[in-house]
Amino acid sequence: MQTRGKVPSERVEKIMDQIEKYIMTRLYKYVFCPETTDDEKKDLAIQKRIRALHWVTPQMLCVPVNEEISEVSDMVVKAITDIIEMDSKRVPRDKLACITKCSKHIFNAIKITKNEPASADDFLPTLIYIVLKGNPPRLQSNIQYITRFCNPSRLMAGEDGYYFTNLCCAVAFIEKLDAQSLNLSQEDFDRYMSGQTSPRKQESENWSPDACLGVKQMYKNLDLLSQLNERQERIMSEAKKLEKDLIEWTDGIAKEVQDIVEKYPLEIKPPNQSLAAIDSENVENDKLPPPLQPQVYAG
Repeated sequence: MQTRGKVPSERVEKIMDQIEKYIMTRLYKYVFCPETTDDEKKDLAIQKRIRALHWVTPQMLCVPVNEEISEVSDMVVKAITDIIEMDSKRVPRDKLACITKCSKHIFNAIKITKNEPASADDFLPTLIYIVLKGNPPRLQSNIQYITRFCNPSRLMAGEDGYYFTNLCCAVAFIEKLDAQSLNLSQEDFDRYMSGQTSPRKQESENWSPDACLGVKQMYKNLDLLSQLNERQERIMSEAKKLEKDLIEWTDGIAKEVQDIVEKYPLEIKPPNQSLAAIDSENVENDKLPPPLQPQVYAG
């Protein structure tokens, strides 16, 4: 079209978008997460990873967003909604548009919090936090789908390409996130990952009056789950100790019985000869005293 028809590049882009929309809508169920790839395996891995990192707070990531501000909280919810909505789109360009809308909501949330335009250093940590909080479905499959079938010019330049690159960086950061990345000790990181404790615990008196009731209930439930987990661990520890004590007690009793048997062996003697019956006629052999004779008294 550009060489023979002398069509302007802007019009060529629009035509390419329409061709992409038509073809990819028809082929979506065949080319999205195909069986010949390991996209589904990667989806499950990143989903499990994000679930394990549910305890990560904005402070750990140095996120410059104050969710206690109602307008900022709304922006965060919209950003999460947009990144989740990406999976419902079929056209690569539409999936990119969801990422772009999510990113713009993030920039607005940072701007409202800081009262100044957001920088790239503020944007990436906040995007990581949004991904952790939203846990978008089939995240890796969507990224691979966009990479394979989106118009390359959109990924190489422009704001869509910039935001998509940052999303790829956020996912890579989450996959490699460790204690050092969050400025935590390895011991605390392992405890948080195993669910033994949670850094989200807050007292009710520290809540802002404007805090959402649902968020309060969520933190309360997390606190209860943490307490139940600690209680279960104590019960399991006591049960293992009781099992060990019972085994030791059984072994001790068996050893004492064995020592007594060895010290006082059981001797079985032959039975004595049977004695004659009292009513038998062989009284002499029985060596019994003579029978008593009746005495007559004159009265």
